[in-house]
Amino acid sequence: MTTYINSSNRDGRHIAYWLFVMCLLVFLMIVVGGITRLTESGLSMVSWHPIRDIVPPLNDASWIAEFNAYKAYPEYQKINMNMTLDEFKNIYFWEYLHRLLGRLMGLVYAIPFFVFLFKNKIKRALKPHLWTLLFLGGSQGLLGWWMVKSGLVDRPDVSHYRLAAHLGLAVLIYIYMFWLALGLFLTKPGKGKKRPYGLTLIFVKFVFLQIILGALVAGLNAGLVSDTWPLMNGQIIPDGLFFYSPWYNNLFDNPLTLHFEHRILAYIISIMALVLWWISRRSDNLHVRNASLILLITVLLQVILGILTILTMVSIPLAALHQACAIITLTAGLYLLNRVKS
Repeated sequence: MTTYINSSNRDGRHIAYWLFVMCLLVFLMIVVGGITRLTESGLSMVSWHPIRDIVPPLNDASWIAEFNAYKAYPEYQKINMNMTLDEFKNIYFWEYLHRLLGRLMGLVYAIPFFVFLFKNKIKRALKPHLWTLLFLGGSQGLLGWWMVKSGLVDRPDVSHYRLAAHLGLAVLIYIYMFWLALGLFLTKPGKGKKRPYGLTLIFVKFVFLQIILGALVAGLNAGLVSDTWPLMNGQIIPDGLFFYSPWYNNLFDNPLTLHFEHRILAYIISIMALVLWWISRRSDNLHVRNASLILLITVLLQVILGILTILTMVSIPLAALHQACAIITLTAGLYLLNRVKS
């Protein structure tokens, strides 16, 4: 998939810079989306008008109309009956910012893309990838609304499966963009001693799986089932992991089991990062050595943030940092994967 170019190719490097900017916006979008979930703000906007919703409520009458629309749905009726207008404005802010960022991303992607096309700056091999990203970005907006709709029926919360799908597609878009940008920006790694490409690829896949598990944990508030570490509620293997029947329903629907799975996969990822650093520390390629060390540091930081998030019963600032660091860890893994690919 990756097309390496010479660093003197100005068009390719300009496209790479643009894609890196888009990666930064996707990263911000994921962080804001996480805060939206943590502050339970996602159901504050109960309609979806891609053009009209660009302008937020600007006067008291508009705010009251939005608040009255929110009152017609289960989250207000079953949970927030005592909410004031000022409290509503606070949760509305995060959902509005999340949607506004989505629209900004669409413009920042589409305008340069069509300019590059018009000026014939995009190589033929790259065009299908950029068209695919445009399609995936539009699909992400529709998927986001499909997710929100799941919380506007009877249950005053979005489906954790739809939440995971929404985050999962955002992360896949990020991976796709970042990998393309790396291929355009960096020269192809030279031949060298055997490098851990296969293990690094598995590592990246496990980090992606861990992010999806994190979304499921957030969707079911599973981070609150235990505030102790390293034990869970005083046990290595807590009681109740297979409380639901049939047994496989526990894997993705039992908050305790999800929390336990998230912890176990974190340990596996940590061990893999340590092994990758150990293998790469004597590499003949300086970039591989540095990338493996950066990866190990990001994983250790992520583990610390995860533990602190547990111990503080999901403090919003710590949980938001934890999600942000997950994407940083994924980025470090992708960079190492690029450097060990020969």
